[in-house]
Amino acid sequence: MQLRQPQAVLRYLVGAAVLAGAAVSALAQVQATGAPPQIKGWRAETVTDALPQAWGMAWLADGRMLVTGKAGTLHLVNGKQVTEVPIEKLPTLMDSGQGGLLDIALHPADKGSNPRVYMTMANGSSSENRTILVQGIFDGKKVHSVKTLFQASPSKSGGQHFGSRIAWLPDGTLLMSIGDGGNPPQRVGNMLARDQAQNLGSHNGSILRLSADGKPAPGNPLASKAGALPEIWSYGHRNVQGIVVDAEGRAWASEHGPRGGDEINRVEGGKNYGWPLQSFGLDYSSREPIGKHSVPGMVDPVVAWAPSPAPSGLAYYTGSAFPQWRGSLFSGGLASKDLRRIELDKSGKAVRQESLDIGARVRDVRQGPDGQLYVLTDESKSRILRIVPDKS
Repeated sequence: MQLRQPQAVLRYLVGAAVLAGAAVSALAQVQATGAPPQIKGWRAETVTDALPQAWGMAWLADGRMLVTGKAGTLHLVNGKQVTEVPIEKLPTLMDSGQGGLLDIALHPADKGSNPRVYMTMANGSSSENRTILVQGIFDGKKVHSVKTLFQASPSKSGGQHFGSRIAWLPDGTLLMSIGDGGNPPQRVGNMLARDQAQNLGSHNGSILRLSADGKPAPGNPLASKAGALPEIWSYGHRNVQGIVVDAEGRAWASEHGPRGGDEINRVEGGKNYGWPLQSFGLDYSSREPIGKHSVPGMVDPVVAWAPSPAPSGLAYYTGSAFPQWRGSLFSGGLASKDLRRIELDKSGKAVRQESLDIGARVRDVRQGPDGQLYVLTDESKSRILRIVPDKS
Protein backbone atom coordinates (compact mmCIF):
# COMPACT_ATOMS: atom_id res chain seq x y z
CA MET A 1 0.00 0.00 0.00
CA GLN A 2 1.34 3.39 -0.96
CA LEU A 3 1.58 5.73 2.03
CA ARG A 4 1.58 9.34 0.99
CA GLN A 5 1.51 11.45 4.16
CA PRO A 6 3.58 11.69 7.35
CA GLN A 7 0.46 10.95 9.36
CA ALA A 8 -0.09 7.80 7.29
CA VAL A 9 3.50 6.72 7.95
CA LEU A 10 2.83 7.10 11.66
CA ARG A 11 -0.23 4.92 11.32
CA TYR A 12 1.76 2.29 9.40
CA LEU A 13 4.33 2.12 12.20
CA VAL A 14 1.60 1.91 14.81
CA GLY A 15 0.11 -0.99 12.83
CA ALA A 16 3.42 -2.84 12.98
CA ALA A 17 3.43 -2.42 16.75
CA VAL A 18 -0.10 -3.75 16.97
CA LEU A 19 0.86 -6.81 14.94
CA ALA A 20 3.58 -7.49 17.47
CA GLY A 21 0.96 -7.32 20.24
CA ALA A 22 2.36 -4.12 21.74
CA ALA A 23 0.08 -1.70 23.57
CA VAL A 24 0.00 1.64 21.79
CA SER A 25 -1.87 4.91 22.05
CA ALA A 26 -2.13 6.84 18.80
CA LEU A 27 -4.37 7.52 15.83
CA ALA A 28 -5.87 4.84 13.61
CA GLN A 29 -3.95 1.57 13.58
CA VAL A 30 -3.23 0.28 10.09
CA GLN A 31 -2.42 -3.39 9.80
CA ALA A 32 -0.11 -3.31 6.79
CA THR A 33 0.30 -7.03 6.06
CA GLY A 34 -0.60 -10.37 7.52
CA ALA A 35 -2.90 -11.02 10.46
CA PRO A 36 -2.78 -10.10 14.16
CA PRO A 37 -1.32 -12.59 16.66
CA GLN A 38 -3.47 -15.62 17.37
CA ILE A 39 -5.29 -15.97 20.71
CA LYS A 40 -5.10 -19.32 22.48
CA GLY A 41 -7.18 -20.77 25.28
CA TRP A 42 -10.54 -20.92 23.52
CA ARG A 43 -12.54 -23.27 21.33
CA ALA A 44 -15.68 -23.07 19.23
CA GLU A 45 -18.68 -25.25 20.10
CA THR A 46 -21.22 -25.87 17.33
CA VAL A 47 -24.71 -24.87 18.43
CA THR A 48 -26.27 -25.77 15.08
CA ASP A 49 -25.14 -26.35 11.49
CA ALA A 50 -28.58 -26.38 9.86
CA LEU A 51 -29.18 -22.79 8.75
CA PRO A 52 -29.44 -21.79 5.07
CA GLN A 53 -27.02 -18.91 4.37
CA ALA A 54 -27.79 -16.92 7.49
CA TRP A 55 -27.21 -13.17 7.99
CA GLY A 56 -28.34 -11.91 11.41
CA MET A 57 -29.33 -13.26 14.83
CA ALA A 58 -31.26 -12.04 17.86
CA TRP A 59 -32.31 -13.57 21.17
CA LEU A 60 -35.81 -13.95 22.55
CA ALA A 61 -36.38 -13.35 26.25
CA ASP A 62 -36.42 -17.11 26.95
CA GLY A 63 -32.95 -17.63 25.38
CA ARG A 64 -34.06 -19.01 22.02
CA MET A 65 -32.78 -17.29 18.90
CA LEU A 66 -34.29 -15.90 15.72
CA VAL A 67 -31.92 -16.07 12.73
CA THR A 68 -32.50 -14.56 9.29
CA GLY A 69 -31.72 -16.41 6.09
CA LYS A 70 -30.58 -14.26 3.17
CA ALA A 71 -33.09 -15.87 0.79
CA GLY A 72 -35.99 -14.55 2.88
CA THR A 73 -36.39 -17.22 5.55
CA LEU A 74 -36.52 -16.87 9.33
CA HIS A 75 -35.48 -19.61 11.73
CA LEU A 76 -36.12 -20.33 15.41
CA VAL A 77 -33.11 -21.94 17.10
CA ASN A 78 -33.78 -23.83 20.33
CA GLY A 79 -30.61 -25.68 21.24
CA LYS A 80 -29.82 -27.85 18.24
CA GLN A 81 -33.43 -27.78 17.05
CA VAL A 82 -34.09 -25.41 14.12
CA THR A 83 -37.61 -24.55 12.98
CA GLU A 84 -38.54 -22.30 10.06
CA VAL A 85 -40.77 -19.39 11.07
CA PRO A 86 -43.25 -18.15 8.46
CA ILE A 87 -43.24 -14.41 7.73
CA GLU A 88 -46.60 -13.12 6.57
CA LYS A 89 -46.68 -10.51 3.79
CA LEU A 90 -42.98 -9.68 3.62
CA PRO A 91 -42.40 -6.89 1.06
CA THR A 92 -40.79 -7.74 -2.27
CA LEU A 93 -37.37 -9.16 -1.49
CA MET A 94 -34.37 -8.65 -3.73
CA ASP A 95 -32.29 -11.76 -3.12
CA SER A 96 -29.43 -11.02 -5.47
CA GLY A 97 -25.76 -10.18 -4.98
CA GLN A 98 -25.38 -8.79 -1.47
CA GLY A 99 -29.13 -8.22 -1.16
CA GLY A 100 -31.63 -10.34 0.74
CA LEU A 101 -33.22 -10.58 4.17
CA LEU A 102 -30.47 -9.18 6.36
CA ASP A 103 -30.30 -8.04 9.99
CA ILE A 104 -32.71 -8.64 12.85
CA ALA A 105 -33.32 -7.11 16.29
CA LEU A 106 -36.09 -7.30 18.88
CA HIS A 107 -37.46 -4.24 20.62
CA PRO A 108 -35.58 -4.10 23.94
CA ALA A 109 -38.72 -3.28 25.91
CA ASP A 110 -40.54 -6.44 24.78
CA LYS A 111 -39.54 -9.05 27.34
CA GLY A 112 -42.61 -11.30 27.21
CA SER A 113 -44.65 -12.93 24.48
CA ASN A 114 -45.43 -11.33 21.12
CA PRO A 115 -42.26 -9.21 20.81
CA ARG A 116 -41.82 -6.69 18.02
CA VAL A 117 -39.30 -7.97 15.48
CA TYR A 118 -37.30 -5.51 13.35
CA MET A 119 -35.63 -6.72 10.15
CA THR A 120 -33.70 -5.03 7.37
CA MET A 121 -33.85 -6.20 3.79
CA ALA A 122 -33.09 -5.34 0.19
CA ASN A 123 -36.34 -4.41 -1.48
CA GLY A 124 -37.16 -4.02 -5.18
CA SER A 125 -35.54 -5.27 -8.36
CA SER A 126 -32.04 -5.37 -9.83
CA SER A 127 -32.69 -2.09 -11.64
CA GLU A 128 -34.35 -0.24 -8.75
CA ASN A 129 -33.81 -1.23 -5.14
CA ARG A 130 -33.17 0.13 -1.68
CA THR A 131 -32.66 -0.94 1.95
CA ILE A 132 -35.83 -0.99 4.04
CA LEU A 133 -36.72 -1.59 7.70
CA VAL A 134 -39.76 -3.72 8.48
CA GLN A 135 -41.46 -4.58 11.76
CA GLY A 136 -43.63 -7.57 12.62
CA ILE A 137 -44.95 -9.42 15.67
CA PHE A 138 -43.64 -12.87 16.61
CA ASP A 139 -46.43 -14.86 18.24
CA GLY A 140 -44.31 -17.94 18.91
CA LYS A 141 -45.15 -19.61 15.60
CA LYS A 142 -45.02 -16.93 12.90
CA VAL A 143 -44.23 -13.28 12.29
CA HIS A 144 -47.38 -11.41 11.37
CA SER A 145 -48.60 -7.81 10.95
CA VAL A 146 -45.48 -6.98 8.95
CA LYS A 147 -45.21 -3.33 7.92
CA THR A 148 -42.53 -1.17 6.36
CA LEU A 149 -41.28 1.44 8.82
CA PHE A 150 -38.61 3.06 6.68
CA GLN A 151 -37.12 2.90 3.19
CA ALA A 152 -33.87 4.49 2.05
CA SER A 153 -33.91 7.08 -0.70
CA PRO A 154 -32.92 7.47 -3.48
CA SER A 155 -33.27 4.03 -5.04
CA LYS A 156 -30.23 2.47 -6.68
CA SER A 157 -29.47 -0.32 -9.13
CA GLY A 158 -27.34 -3.42 -8.78
CA GLY A 159 -26.77 -5.84 -5.94
CA GLN A 160 -24.08 -4.10 -3.88
CA HIS A 161 -23.77 -2.25 -0.58
CA PHE A 162 -26.99 -2.43 1.39
CA GLY A 163 -25.36 -1.91 4.80
CA SER A 164 -28.25 -3.05 6.95
CA ARG A 165 -27.03 -3.51 10.53
CA ILE A 166 -29.27 -2.23 13.32
CA ALA A 167 -28.66 -1.58 17.03
CA TRP A 168 -30.61 0.03 19.85
CA LEU A 169 -29.29 3.02 21.77
CA PRO A 170 -29.99 3.40 25.51
CA ASP A 171 -32.60 6.09 24.80
CA GLY A 172 -34.78 3.64 22.86
CA THR A 173 -33.84 4.90 19.41
CA LEU A 174 -32.50 2.68 16.66
CA LEU A 175 -29.33 2.99 14.57
CA MET A 176 -29.50 1.59 11.04
CA SER A 177 -26.73 1.54 8.45
CA ILE A 178 -27.27 2.20 4.73
CA GLY A 179 -24.56 1.35 2.16
CA ASP A 180 -23.39 3.91 -0.38
CA GLY A 181 -24.93 2.00 -3.29
CA GLY A 182 -21.96 0.24 -4.85
CA ASN A 183 -18.66 0.50 -6.67
CA PRO A 184 -18.08 2.34 -9.95
CA PRO A 185 -19.64 2.10 -12.49
CA GLN A 186 -22.72 1.90 -10.23
CA ARG A 187 -24.56 5.23 -10.34
CA VAL A 188 -27.40 6.85 -8.42
CA GLY A 189 -28.96 9.50 -10.61
CA ASN A 190 -26.14 11.51 -12.18
CA MET A 191 -23.59 10.65 -9.45
CA LEU A 192 -21.29 7.73 -8.84
CA ALA A 193 -22.96 5.68 -6.12
CA ARG A 194 -20.08 6.15 -3.69
CA ASP A 195 -20.38 9.95 -3.91
CA GLN A 196 -23.81 9.69 -2.29
CA ALA A 197 -22.02 9.18 1.03
CA GLN A 198 -21.20 12.93 1.09
CA ASN A 199 -24.73 13.95 0.03
CA LEU A 200 -26.92 14.78 3.03
CA GLY A 201 -29.91 14.72 0.70
CA SER A 202 -29.41 10.96 0.30
CA HIS A 203 -29.66 8.21 2.90
CA ASN A 204 -27.04 6.16 1.04
CA GLY A 205 -23.66 5.98 2.77
CA SER A 206 -24.99 6.95 6.20
CA ILE A 207 -26.04 5.67 9.60
CA LEU A 208 -29.57 6.67 10.54
CA ARG A 209 -31.10 7.25 13.96
CA LEU A 210 -34.78 6.36 14.02
CA SER A 211 -37.56 6.17 16.57
CA ALA A 212 -39.13 2.76 17.25
CA ASP A 213 -41.79 3.52 14.63
CA GLY A 214 -39.21 4.32 11.93
CA LYS A 215 -39.51 8.11 12.07
CA PRO A 216 -36.57 10.52 12.38
CA ALA A 217 -35.47 10.42 16.03
CA PRO A 218 -35.86 13.72 17.91
CA GLY A 219 -32.61 15.61 18.33
CA ASN A 220 -30.78 14.29 15.26
CA PRO A 221 -28.01 16.89 14.91
CA LEU A 222 -28.18 17.27 11.13
CA ALA A 223 -31.95 17.65 10.90
CA SER A 224 -31.81 21.46 10.93
CA LYS A 225 -29.16 21.62 8.20
CA ALA A 226 -30.52 22.88 4.87
CA GLY A 227 -31.10 20.01 2.43
CA ALA A 228 -30.26 17.27 4.95
CA LEU A 229 -32.55 14.30 5.47
CA PRO A 230 -33.70 14.28 9.10
CA GLU A 231 -32.99 10.58 9.69
CA ILE A 232 -29.24 10.90 9.12
CA TRP A 233 -27.08 10.49 12.24
CA SER A 234 -23.64 10.22 10.63
CA TYR A 235 -22.41 10.13 7.04
CA GLY A 236 -19.38 9.47 4.86
CA HIS A 237 -19.69 5.69 5.27
CA ARG A 238 -19.09 3.13 2.54
CA ASN A 239 -20.81 -0.07 3.70
CA VAL A 240 -21.31 -0.59 7.43
CA GLN A 241 -22.08 -4.23 8.27
CA GLY A 242 -21.38 -4.13 11.99
CA ILE A 243 -22.86 -1.90 14.70
CA VAL A 244 -22.77 -2.33 18.46
CA VAL A 245 -23.51 -0.12 21.45
CA ASP A 246 -21.13 -0.66 24.37
CA ALA A 247 -21.78 -0.67 28.12
CA GLU A 248 -21.28 3.10 28.28
CA GLY A 249 -23.75 3.78 25.48
CA ARG A 250 -21.08 4.54 22.84
CA ALA A 251 -21.81 3.35 19.30
CA TRP A 252 -19.19 1.54 17.23
CA ALA A 253 -19.34 0.51 13.57
CA SER A 254 -17.25 -1.72 11.31
CA GLU A 255 -17.11 -0.71 7.68
CA HIS A 256 -16.02 -2.29 4.40
CA GLY A 257 -13.44 -0.28 2.53
CA PRO A 258 -12.65 -0.95 -1.14
CA ARG A 259 -9.35 -2.74 -1.85
CA GLY A 260 -7.96 -2.25 1.65
CA GLY A 261 -9.12 0.41 4.05
CA ASP A 262 -11.65 -1.49 6.14
CA GLU A 263 -12.42 0.49 9.28
CA ILE A 264 -13.77 0.52 12.79
CA ASN A 265 -15.20 3.86 13.88
CA ARG A 266 -16.68 5.28 17.02
CA VAL A 267 -19.89 6.74 15.64
CA GLU A 268 -21.17 10.05 16.93
CA GLY A 269 -24.07 12.14 15.73
CA GLY A 270 -23.41 14.84 13.16
CA LYS A 271 -19.95 13.56 12.22
CA ASN A 272 -18.53 12.95 8.72
CA TYR A 273 -16.50 9.74 8.43
CA GLY A 274 -14.93 10.69 5.14
CA TRP A 275 -15.85 8.23 2.40
CA PRO A 276 -14.90 8.63 -0.46
CA LEU A 277 -12.82 11.76 0.25
CA GLN A 278 -10.94 10.04 3.08
CA SER A 279 -9.87 6.41 2.81
CA PHE A 280 -6.97 3.98 3.11
CA GLY A 281 -8.34 1.93 0.21
CA LEU A 282 -7.56 1.60 -3.48
CA ASP A 283 -9.88 1.66 -6.48
CA TYR A 284 -10.66 -1.89 -7.62
CA SER A 285 -9.89 -1.31 -11.29
CA SER A 286 -7.17 1.36 -11.36
CA ARG A 287 -5.49 0.40 -8.05
CA GLU A 288 -5.14 4.12 -7.39
CA PRO A 289 -5.73 5.51 -3.87
CA ILE A 290 -9.25 6.80 -3.20
CA GLY A 291 -9.18 10.12 -1.39
CA LYS A 292 -6.64 11.10 1.25
CA HIS A 293 -5.75 9.25 4.41
CA SER A 294 -6.95 12.10 6.61
CA VAL A 295 -9.04 15.18 5.81
CA PRO A 296 -9.56 18.10 8.21
CA GLY A 297 -13.06 18.11 9.63
CA MET A 298 -13.58 14.40 9.00
CA VAL A 299 -13.27 11.65 11.62
CA ASP A 300 -10.23 9.37 11.51
CA PRO A 301 -11.00 5.67 12.06
CA VAL A 302 -10.11 4.03 15.35
CA VAL A 303 -8.76 1.07 13.38
CA ALA A 304 -8.05 0.76 9.65
CA TRP A 305 -7.04 -2.50 8.01
CA ALA A 306 -5.07 -3.28 4.88
CA PRO A 307 -5.41 -5.90 3.53
CA SER A 308 -9.13 -6.13 4.15
CA PRO A 309 -10.58 -8.70 6.54
CA ALA A 310 -14.03 -7.72 5.11
CA PRO A 311 -15.67 -6.97 8.48
CA SER A 312 -19.22 -8.14 9.15
CA GLY A 313 -20.81 -8.24 12.58
CA LEU A 314 -19.53 -6.46 15.68
CA ALA A 315 -19.79 -7.30 19.37
CA TYR A 316 -18.71 -5.66 22.63
CA TYR A 317 -17.65 -8.15 25.28
CA THR A 318 -18.69 -7.88 28.93
CA GLY A 319 -18.85 -11.59 29.81
CA SER A 320 -17.17 -13.54 32.58
CA ALA A 321 -15.82 -16.56 30.67
CA PHE A 322 -12.83 -14.52 29.42
CA PRO A 323 -12.22 -11.72 31.97
CA GLN A 324 -9.17 -10.55 30.01
CA TRP A 325 -11.42 -9.73 27.04
CA ARG A 326 -13.84 -7.46 28.86
CA GLY A 327 -14.23 -4.08 27.23
CA SER A 328 -13.02 -5.36 23.84
CA LEU A 329 -14.68 -5.16 20.45
CA PHE A 330 -14.94 -8.34 18.36
CA SER A 331 -15.21 -7.92 14.60
CA GLY A 332 -16.12 -10.78 12.29
CA GLY A 333 -14.14 -11.27 9.07
CA LEU A 334 -15.60 -12.60 5.82
CA ALA A 335 -12.32 -12.67 3.90
CA SER A 336 -10.04 -13.25 6.89
CA LYS A 337 -12.29 -16.01 8.30
CA ASP A 338 -11.57 -14.92 11.84
CA LEU A 339 -12.65 -12.76 14.74
CA ARG A 340 -10.53 -9.70 15.45
CA ARG A 341 -10.33 -8.71 19.12
CA ILE A 342 -9.72 -4.98 19.45
CA GLU A 343 -8.71 -4.00 22.95
CA LEU A 344 -9.79 -0.48 23.89
CA ASP A 345 -8.40 1.78 26.58
CA LYS A 346 -10.68 3.87 28.80
CA SER A 347 -10.73 6.71 26.28
CA GLY A 348 -11.85 4.41 23.44
CA LYS A 349 -8.52 4.13 21.63
CA ALA A 350 -7.48 0.80 20.17
CA VAL A 351 -4.38 -0.45 21.97
CA ARG A 352 -4.06 -4.07 20.80
CA GLN A 353 -5.39 -6.49 18.18
CA GLU A 354 -5.56 -10.28 18.30
CA SER A 355 -7.22 -12.92 16.13
CA LEU A 356 -9.38 -15.99 16.72
CA ASP A 357 -9.12 -18.27 13.66
CA ILE A 358 -12.65 -19.46 12.86
CA GLY A 359 -11.78 -21.10 9.54
CA ALA A 360 -14.98 -19.94 7.84
CA ARG A 361 -16.44 -16.66 6.62
CA VAL A 362 -17.91 -14.84 9.62
CA ARG A 363 -21.15 -12.98 8.88
CA ASP A 364 -22.11 -11.94 12.41
CA VAL A 365 -20.81 -11.98 15.97
CA ARG A 366 -22.89 -11.14 19.03
CA GLN A 367 -22.71 -11.51 22.77
CA GLY A 368 -25.64 -13.59 23.96
CA PRO A 369 -27.69 -13.05 27.11
CA ASP A 370 -25.57 -15.74 28.78
CA GLY A 371 -22.48 -13.55 28.32
CA GLN A 372 -20.94 -15.86 25.70
CA LEU A 373 -19.77 -14.84 22.23
CA TYR A 374 -21.70 -16.36 19.33
CA VAL A 375 -20.46 -16.51 15.76
CA LEU A 376 -22.65 -16.89 12.67
CA THR A 377 -20.84 -18.27 9.62
CA ASP A 378 -21.56 -17.26 6.02
CA GLU A 379 -22.00 -20.61 4.28
CA SER A 380 -24.67 -22.41 2.25
CA LYS A 381 -25.29 -24.28 5.52
CA SER A 382 -24.45 -21.67 8.12
CA ARG A 383 -23.34 -22.58 11.60
CA ILE A 384 -23.77 -20.91 14.94
CA LEU A 385 -20.63 -21.30 17.03
CA ARG A 386 -20.26 -20.51 20.74
CA ILE A 387 -16.82 -19.38 21.93
CA VAL A 388 -15.90 -21.07 25.22
CA PRO A 389 -12.69 -21.55 27.25
CA ASP A 390 -10.47 -24.43 26.16
CA LYS A 391 -9.46 -26.23 29.35
CA SER A 392 -7.55 -29.01 27.63
